[in-house]
Amino acid sequence: MTERLIALVEAWGYLGIAIAMFLENVFPPIPSEVIMGLTGMAVVDGKLTFADAVAAGTVGAVAGNWVWYWIGRLVGYERFKPLIDRYGRWLTLDWAEVEKIITIFKRFDSVIVFWARFLPQVRTMISLPAGMLLMPQVRFLLWTMLGTGIWNIVLIGVGYVLRNNFSQFDEYYGWVAVVMMAAVIVIYLYRVITWRPAKVPLNDDQA
Repeated sequence: MTERLIALVEAWGYLGIAIAMFLENVFPPIPSEVIMGLTGMAVVDGKLTFADAVAAGTVGAVAGNWVWYWIGRLVGYERFKPLIDRYGRWLTLDWAEVEKIITIFKRFDSVIVFWARFLPQVRTMISLPAGMLLMPQVRFLLWTMLGTGIWNIVLIGVGYVLRNNFSQFDEYYGWVAVVMMAAVIVIYLYRVITWRPAKVPLNDDQA
């Protein structure tokens, strides 16, 4: 995978970076940590400039997140209520919990969107509820661009510092990602097994 990414960056330059980051945020085939880390290596070799590489990666990532934002905006969260009512156990949610999450998101949407950019997988999926809950588009794009830009600066910096040792980081990060995914699966299975729907209070007619 590392060799293919290096070839893409060398052949397509900034456009290759933008395309790779766009795909990472739409289909998540490869983590941005690897893409931008390898970009940092290209900066060391003088093939790219630091600022332009950050800009290319940020544009691609924002564009990919914008796709998910509009999917969420077009679908709307209310269409998910029948799905949650029917498959609540497997989603480990009921509609009452969803409404609580919605309230929190609407109150802190900018903060949530910004910090989500530093978390694998979450950075992409957070765009869906942002669109569903009609977060103002300009605000969404600005906070996405800010968080993504900072993260790209960090990742390119790591690649720049590690230089030719980045392949070792890539291998180490791969194992970390596997462990994190395994932990998520275990937590999910635990929630499925122990999940109980919230009790609906009885009104006077039902009592």
